[in-house]
Amino acid sequence: MASGSEAKSSSSSQRASQPSSIRSVERSPKLNGQNGLPMPSGSVEQLAKPVEKGSVKERLTRMFSTKDASQKAAAAEAAMRKAGVDASRVGTPAHSATPQPGAKPATPQRQMSISDALMEKSTATGAKAKTANGKEVPHQRFELDPNATGGHEHFLRSSRRQEKLTDMIKSLLGKKPEQVAENDLSLVSSWVDTLKREKDGAVPAERKPGTHNVSASLVEKYGKCQEVVGRGAFGIVRISHKKNEAGGGEKLFAVKEFRRRPEETEKKYSKRLTAEFCISSSLRHPNVIHTLDLLKDAKGDYCEVMEFCAGGDLYTLILSAGKLEVAEADCFFKQMMRGVEYMHEMGVAHRDLKPENLLLTTRGAIKITDFGNGECFRMAWENDAHMVSGLCGSAPYIAPEEYIDKEFDARAVDVWACGVIYMAMRTGRHLWRLARRDEDEFYARYLEGRRDEEGYGPIESLHRARCRNVIYSILDPNPSRRITASQVLKSEWGREIKLCKAGEEGL
Repeated sequence: MASGSEAKSSSSSQRASQPSSIRSVERSPKLNGQNGLPMPSGSVEQLAKPVEKGSVKERLTRMFSTKDASQKAAAAEAAMRKAGVDASRVGTPAHSATPQPGAKPATPQRQMSISDALMEKSTATGAKAKTANGKEVPHQRFELDPNATGGHEHFLRSSRRQEKLTDMIKSLLGKKPEQVAENDLSLVSSWVDTLKREKDGAVPAERKPGTHNVSASLVEKYGKCQEVVGRGAFGIVRISHKKNEAGGGEKLFAVKEFRRRPEETEKKYSKRLTAEFCISSSLRHPNVIHTLDLLKDAKGDYCEVMEFCAGGDLYTLILSAGKLEVAEADCFFKQMMRGVEYMHEMGVAHRDLKPENLLLTTRGAIKITDFGNGECFRMAWENDAHMVSGLCGSAPYIAPEEYIDKEFDARAVDVWACGVIYMAMRTGRHLWRLARRDEDEFYARYLEGRRDEEGYGPIESLHRARCRNVIYSILDPNPSRRITASQVLKSEWGREIKLCKAGEEGL
């Protein structure tokens, strides 16, 4: 019960809030399609009609193979057979027989794609595949291993593959992102909001092939920029390939290309990018991205060079998995809190923490990135923190005091966002769209649930009392009572979370 949980929390953190009241707790809506992005009914059939685009089956197999088309199709069918999927169901409408005279036309149904069929055989917490000897083994995204450091290991896919998959899903979803409900708490809603901004011109579109300009110094130092692996409000991120002079192979870097904001002067543009670089390049921690350089390309746009994280970002991982396993989410959460604790010790607050700004290596190390909204709340020679002001970040992760107070503690804002991120990992959805009682029914229910003996449903579903204690304390609407990053790590739950070797060392 929430009251008992928070009583324990207050004794350990000295900042926990007191619980309070709802008799029947309603849960927030489930993520649309726990296996990832939702598919509108009939969208695959409609988009598969043009001959030049090929079938969904051909497009999927072409995406993940370099062999010729016949070999790709055979390999895809073999993969489906290995996963126990009926290949005859893929790409075939449910009602393909010729209707009998006088009979009513059959109700059209969406044909099953390869991704649908394979997803049907998997679960959010780890699909199972059969080996040659017929035994089932856990899906390799995350594996418990008592012999490994921390008792587990992560095996994440390359982000270059994820980017292609995201592009394909964008085309399949069609042209109507406006249909997402206002009270939709799925993580997909945030993705659709980004698509809207991109359509309206707020997010810069990717440059067409052949129009990319890179200065000679950038190419000489870090190689040629190629595929896009991410994009944000005012820029895109490409992979730069630098060939190793001694021996074969190449080293990869992430190059973030910044665009000047509308009506932004050259002076303000330069000051903004220099300030971000000064913050990010001064931080060195296993769970914070390593920023290497700041250069200008041939068009005069700034390019920030960083270490490349091949595992993509946490947002993409949650979408593809539906929700994460408990030990997996705990490991990522502790890594994130370690990075936040370090930043706060250095006098820096991020102010825009969200799954999209948490990069992953293929071995499962979390790296905090994107310090565009970062603030120095305490200089090296100062002892006391300065209060900050202004609203920034993404709505579901913004702390309530940002809407209420003129000035507030930036550290408490970061910690609040970490709590929302953890709940997104565990449930696959947002807790609310906006942390304002009068504008969001789910946030209002949360505040009532804090005072109720039964607590708030989504948090109570975490089961472990130590975990619930900390999450309630992190999501305390009163920032003066909110637990700090250091206190989270020193809590009973924080101490018992085991980090994998990659998370510990940033590998």
